[in-house]
Amino acid sequence: MTEARYDILIVGAGHAGAQAAVALRQRGHAGSIALLGDEAELPYERPPLSKEYLAGDKPFERLLIRPPSFWTDRDIALLPGRTVVAVDPAGRAVTHLDGDRIGYGALVWATGGSPRRLACSGHDLRGVHGVRNRADVDRMIAELPGVTRVVVIGGGYIGLEAAAVLTKLGKAVTVLEAQDRVLARVAGEPLSRFFEGEHRARGVDLRTGVAVECIEARDGAACGVRLADGGVLPCEMVIVGIGIIPATDPLITAGAAGGNGVAVDALCRTSLPDIYAIGDCAAHVNAFADGATIRLESVQNANDQANVVAKALTGTPEPYDAVPWFWSNQYDLKLQTVGLSTGHDRIVLRGDPATRSFSVLYLKDGAVRALDCVNATRDYVQGRALVVGRRVLDPARLADASVPLKEVAAG
Repeated sequence: MTEARYDILIVGAGHAGAQAAVALRQRGHAGSIALLGDEAELPYERPPLSKEYLAGDKPFERLLIRPPSFWTDRDIALLPGRTVVAVDPAGRAVTHLDGDRIGYGALVWATGGSPRRLACSGHDLRGVHGVRNRADVDRMIAELPGVTRVVVIGGGYIGLEAAAVLTKLGKAVTVLEAQDRVLARVAGEPLSRFFEGEHRARGVDLRTGVAVECIEARDGAACGVRLADGGVLPCEMVIVGIGIIPATDPLITAGAAGGNGVAVDALCRTSLPDIYAIGDCAAHVNAFADGATIRLESVQNANDQANVVAKALTGTPEPYDAVPWFWSNQYDLKLQTVGLSTGHDRIVLRGDPATRSFSVLYLKDGAVRALDCVNATRDYVQGRALVVGRRVLDPARLADASVPLKEVAAG
């Protein structure tokens, strides 16, 4: 049965979905809007989960994207605790887990993804955690009083952020990365080696080039991580940060084009009529990746694609062309990234990592493609223009931290 119909139904109540609803009202959409999410919570920010929320520095109420009254005041229907399992493009309806259908005029798919799980035995034991939503982190927090040793599998941002927080909480932390350096998929070697040194200096046992064979159990709970070389790391908690799987199965099953994410055009339209996709699950052609089709897992992308959809649905379409940016907080280090370093052919180090304030610039054919800025906000702000402009600049001048980047760009 169809329980309701909305002019615009947004599936997914994270950053992308919430911003789409907000932007639609800001742009004057007067029709009905519903925001459906699989959690019972009001829409909230995800990045602080592995940082301030896990650390106990920020209560959940401060993670809310908008206060509770916001949604009521703007007549945005919240439909929490529902998981969509099927999409009917011809009937313009979705079916959620309990079998009920919800109709729509336009559908915005903003479901993000789920943490990729280990393929080895023991991946589903008690004490093995992903970090994606509030419930994940609440389970970790509840277990922490009985935890002395933690093994973090994956040396990406989620893993390193969690390692930093747990180290500050007094836990003995080991980080395992399969590649030969942390952040290998997203950053150059100077940044990787800097963060490896920072974590080791604080007592983290950080190991690269290692493979996990299985998670060992005692009484149904994780008690250790066995490595491929036969060694065992005793622990009471395992955190897995090895990426996400985009949540697109119902759309792909319904006929939407896609593979690693659902394919969208410059207006975030899928191949199905009146169905859009945004955020972590949307695979789009990105000008800052040399026109490659990519997914971007960032708040920036979620918000910007939400605004693209809102403009399209209110009659003022503008294609997506936003500059990618990201951030990570670890200990007292603030990393800010602008652009995409993929495909670079030269790295320029600007400043001295020993000062704990420096930038790594990524060039291709002499033009700046991206910057990683550690405790260097001025470089981050001024570097955006270099990424957009794509001008060929003198590497020696770029490396001179005494010369502001805006002066380098000015010639």
